[in-house]
Formats: sequence, structure tokens, C-alpha cells
Amino acid sequence: MGRIAYVNGRFVRHAEAAVHIEDRGYQFSDGVYEVWAVLDGKLADSAGHFARLKRSLGELRIPAPMSDAALKIVLAETVRKNRIREGLVYLQVTRGVAPRDHPFPDPPPVPAIVITAKAVDPAIAKQRAQKGAAVVTTPENRWGRCDIKTVSLLPNVLAKQKAKEAGAVEAWFVDDLGLVTEGASSNAWIVDAAGVLRTRDIQANILRGVTRASLLALIDGLGVTFEERPFTPAEAKSAKEAFITGAGTLVLPIVRIDGANVGNGAPGPVAKRLRHLYIEHARRGAD
Repeated sequence: MGRIAYVNGRFVRHAEAAVHIEDRGYQFSDGVYEVWAVLDGKLADSAGHFARLKRSLGELRIPAPMSDAALKIVLAETVRKNRIREGLVYLQVTRGVAPRDHPFPDPPPVPAIVITAKAVDPAIAKQRAQKGAAVVTTPENRWGRCDIKTVSLLPNVLAKQKAKEAGAVEAWFVDDLGLVTEGASSNAWIVDAAGVLRTRDIQANILRGVTRASLLALIDGLGVTFEERPFTPAEAKSAKEAFITGAGTLVLPIVRIDGANVGNGAPGPVAKRLRHLYIEHARRGAD
């Protein structure tokens, strides 16, 4: 059986899924998205993703396309129809279809919703985590509301392409003060030279990572010295460890930044421990 997508109330073959040419997501990036990791056929960190989706929709004044209860059923059915045990579910909600004009349509259209799912090979993900990955840095050039998970991702696309061309998996944005904000699709962390675990605080209008939030709760009981404090690329390159977090990567050790080894060039003990703890936590709490 081929892949199945959910589009505006119907499950359809993925190859035949389509949206209207005047969907405002297509024409204006007037929409938001959310991504869940699927572990053992269930959604990881489900409540956090629902809360962030609700916040993003509220910030853009887009009505929810359905109740949370109904959406959970549709998401679960998308996972089931695609026979996903380990993978990702992508959801996108736009303001809907209306004649092209910049202001909000009046009367408001019905929000448009698309959900897709894909499998991820856990063996490949585990192998990459054991080996560690690389990042590159790039100037911050995004708009000032990166806390909203919008579908307007062109700067992220260009940053990801820069990373790909350098043989890296991620790009870290660096702001005008010379501080790392976050990755193009992840949150950035280091264990600095003094052994302090650090990541940027969300008041800086970075994405409020759901995996990040879950990890913070786990760190609280480990006795690890932790600070929500930004760091420079130089501090990251001289750090003992670095890693990224997100639904697509979970906790992924970073062993090179702009070609320079982090620590001894191998995944460090803190990142490896946190990855193990997070995956255990996410599997237990998945629904």
C-alpha cells in the first residue's frame, strides 16, 4: 500500500493529494505547521506539540481546523494508514482558500489542513547518533517572530542547503551580537569548557522546542549544572560537547562545527546519556 495523506477532511493517496492554487499558505506562507516524532506507532510529546500548535494558530489569528480530540483521532489514523512504527507526522494548517489579497479575507475562509506521515529507519538514526554529526554557522536573517512555527521557511531552506553542501546536518544561526540563536530545524546546546550545559532561552524569540522542553524536565533530576544562556560559535567550538534537539533528530550529538572538532571529535557522555533518557521518556509518554 502506498502512502496516504489527510487533506481537508479526506484521506487520499499521497501521490494524488493537492490543495487549491489560491490557498494562502501557498501564496503568502499564511499558515503554521507542527511535527511529531512517532515512536512505537504513537505520537511522542503529544501534549507539547498540541500546545505549540494552538499558540502558533493564535498568534496568526487562524481558527483551529477541528477540536484537539478530533485532531488526535485524525493523526492516529494517518499513522495507522501509513503503517508507521518509527517516523514523523507533519501537520500544516493555513488560513484557507481566498482570492489573492494581502489582508485577512472577510468573511474568513475555512482553515485548510494537510497531514502526512513518513517512516524513519531507527537503525540509521542510531548509527548517526553514535557517530555524531556536523553543523555549520550562518548569519541570522529570519524575521523577528521565530517563536511562531510558520510555514515561511525560506531562510531555513537556504541554511539547510549551506549545511548540506558542507557535509553537515544542520546550520546554526548567529545573530548580530555574535551569539548562536538556534538551528534551522532544531535547538542548539553545548556543554561548555567549564562543564555547564547551556542553551538559549526562549525569550529571544527562538522556537519553543517541544523536545527542548521535555529535556529540561529530565535534566532537572540529573544534578547537571544548567544555564539558559546563549553562547558564541567560538565557545561552541571550544566546548566539551554539543548537540541538537528536535522531533526529527531527538537528541543528536554534534562533533564538528564549521569543520572544527568539538571536544575529541566524538559524541560526549552528556549528549549520549540525554539521548538515551529522552527516548525512554518519549516512548513511555507517547500516545
